[in-house]
Amino acid sequence: MDLTGVSAIVTGGAGGLGEGTVRRLVEAGVKVVIADLSDEHGKALEAELGAENARFVSTNVLDSDSLQNAIDVAASLGAFRIAAAAHGATEGGLSRILDRECNPYDLDSFRRTIDIYLTGTFNVTRLAAAAIAKTEPIASDQRGVIVNTASIAAFEGQPGQSAYSAAKGGVVGLGLVAARDLSKLGIRVMTIAPGTFFTPAFRMEREDAEARFGTAVPNPRRMGSPDEYGLLVRQIAENDYLNGECIRLDGALRFAMK
Repeated sequence: MDLTGVSAIVTGGAGGLGEGTVRRLVEAGVKVVIADLSDEHGKALEAELGAENARFVSTNVLDSDSLQNAIDVAASLGAFRIAAAAHGATEGGLSRILDRECNPYDLDSFRRTIDIYLTGTFNVTRLAAAAIAKTEPIASDQRGVIVNTASIAAFEGQPGQSAYSAAKGGVVGLGLVAARDLSKLGIRVMTIAPGTFFTPAFRMEREDAEARFGTAVPNPRRMGSPDEYGLLVRQIAENDYLNGECIRLDGALRFAMK
């Protein structure tokens, strides 16, 4: 797909993997909506990149009206052909199904994690698909692409990751079905499963994070960068024959039992 004149939405676009995606798409000439709940970071990124290139729209992926508004803004900027779901959560953490006193995992916490990572991703998929379907087809009758974010925890979840792994496993399972559902409309669906990437979610200096997590990555022996994630999103958008697949982006890392 030629990215000239194309517009996109990136949920979670104000930081982390989403910011890396916004930067790579803008670099390619795409007009991008930064869809995020963080006004401070979203507005700062818009100011840095220029509102003519990247527009911040306060967005809650679990609120369909909020998300639809962001998609509508993206569609007003150009031919709406790309949606990347890279949002996350700041709350929550590791919690085993039973704690040391054999108390069960809090069900509301489990539901919240599923909502953010799986339900929110499905909401992006369904609403973005409806908007992309209205875009005129181009070469090979293609209209656009949706890129969702899973995790290698979908395949090798570590102790305490039951909710996160279940949510990300759901995102992986969604990918092929969505690609098949949308195939007749010329809309592709791809999934990226990142390994250990350094983002603000780590809440520590990169040097400390690298010493703790980077050495476990076989090659290259370091954590991933959001820029590398964003580059893959761009490459997926440009390559029409990538469809219905989940790509691990992890330096050959496989999570082990701690």
